[in-house]
Amino acid sequence: MITRVLFAAILAGIAAGLVMSAIQHVKVTPLILQAEAFEAGPAATNSDGHDHDHGDEAWAPADGFERTAFTVIANIVTGAAFGLVLAGAALLTGLQITTANGALWGLLGFLAFTLSPSAGLPPELPGMPAGDLLARQVWWWLAVAGTAAGIYLLFIIKSWGFKALGICVIALPHIVGAPHAADTTSNVPAALATAFAANSIATAAVFWIVLGVLLGYMLSRTVTRNEATQ
Repeated sequence: MITRVLFAAILAGIAAGLVMSAIQHVKVTPLILQAEAFEAGPAATNSDGHDHDHGDEAWAPADGFERTAFTVIANIVTGAAFGLVLAGAALLTGLQITTANGALWGLLGFLAFTLSPSAGLPPELPGMPAGDLLARQVWWWLAVAGTAAGIYLLFIIKSWGFKALGICVIALPHIVGAPHAADTTSNVPAALATAFAANSIATAAVFWIVLGVLLGYMLSRTVTRNEATQ
């Protein structure tokens, strides 16, 4: 049974990753390409006015098919991982993910992994200023963990005291505040950055809903098949 659940989670995640890739290709990738044009500027110079070359640049996939292929692969792997996260949450809480409530599970995943951390650290385009990477990663995980724990306390635990604690746990990372760059100047137009953040969050919402519904459908079929064989 566990093997079937894991297989269903991975399969649902792969399908959701493909859906996300299709939407990103239309709504998100063009904005990244526009931002990269603003990011690319004249070569930096030394104090004596000569070009300053740092040597070989970090490898990146070429534009076109190679870049799209790597994006799709990354989304598939991410989708499979998040499918396992949802399935694991269902197993740990003893709650079932079904076709009927799959969208709700997906929305809760979206709330924990996208909406809550995006409130402090919205998706950013290349060329935009950013704070210390480690500090941002720590804050992101605190926001995700706090929101997930808060959702559990709010919706699973019946005590009003724990529900109040759940609200505090969700709010705490945002009260502390996310780390940001001291200098926020950027060549990327504000309208482009806003459109990217909105499209990225909306794409993630579709991904999570599709993941929840597909996982619920596949798990329902798994349970039905398991009952039929008993």
